[in-house]
Amino acid sequence: MAEQLISTADHDRLPDSYVRPETQRPRLREVVPDAEIPVVDLADPDRAAVVVRVAEACRTHGFFQVLNHGVPEELTVAMMSVAYEFFRLPAEEKAKLYSDDPGKKMRLSTSFNVRKETVHNWRDYLRLHCHPLEQYVPDWPDNPPSFRETVSAYCREVRELGFRLYGAISEGLGLDGGYIKETLGEQEQHMAVNFYPRCPAPELTYGLPAHTDPNALTILLMDQQVAGLQVLKDGRWIAVNPRPCALVVNIGDQLQALSNGRYKSVWHRAVVNSDRPRMSVASFLCPCNDVRIGPAAKLVTGDTPAVYRDYTYAEYYAKFWSRNLDQEHCLELFRT
Repeated sequence: MAEQLISTADHDRLPDSYVRPETQRPRLREVVPDAEIPVVDLADPDRAAVVVRVAEACRTHGFFQVLNHGVPEELTVAMMSVAYEFFRLPAEEKAKLYSDDPGKKMRLSTSFNVRKETVHNWRDYLRLHCHPLEQYVPDWPDNPPSFRETVSAYCREVRELGFRLYGAISEGLGLDGGYIKETLGEQEQHMAVNFYPRCPAPELTYGLPAHTDPNALTILLMDQQVAGLQVLKDGRWIAVNPRPCALVVNIGDQLQALSNGRYKSVWHRAVVNSDRPRMSVASFLCPCNDVRIGPAAKLVTGDTPAVYRDYTYAEYYAKFWSRNLDQEHCLELFRT
């Protein structure tokens, strides 16, 4: 029900349904605030060096930031601006778009999966399917007036960036540059526009708890004014602070499977704060539902046997949505 949206009112106390048990709270004081984050400059003319840096980041962190990525700065600014405009719309306008059905191609919802979860997350989000654009854009919100044009332009640029990154990621595994793109088929593209309102008790809840992404590759546009993304590295949570003009790239579950476990689908979470709202825009490249996914044959040897069995993305995605977000890694259910 639309009254569950938390972005329609200010809150001076955290409702009990958002309070995590003490053992599951974020322990914000223990977060590493200034860890070194891998950064890759895609404008480096030394292609081999770029591939090496991408491969190293995928192995050691499961994520990295990219500079000179080709998505125009004015477009990222416009994307963030129209996202904030959308969440400022009147409650009755947003209520028309609300759904808690995870199967819907366009929905405004809250938390993660309110039909299943027992504790909610301090997040509202707009979920969009983005490819092919001509199929989905007519069902997108038409308010703010610039929403469809701005988001469409951003989606096109991010899709091209994702395919460029696939080339470097493939080469870093010793595969042909086109391997990942060709193996994953005519990929779907989804977007989550995440809004995290000011929270009266950020130490008691999450924007999103620890999870990995079920898709192949995620490209995140971060709010430049407010931090909130954290990733797990060597057993400790590290803060990913906004970097001017950068996009954050993280490996999803399907690339961990395809790489036979060499590359890591990173555990990450979103925390909230009591001072300012925060926005992020996550773009997900997803395999075709019927494509079969498993370790690349070239990466399976007598010394490195297949870690995961073959499966379809439809099978994986259904399993992912049948669980709570912060359960064990979904890939564990697909081990050989």
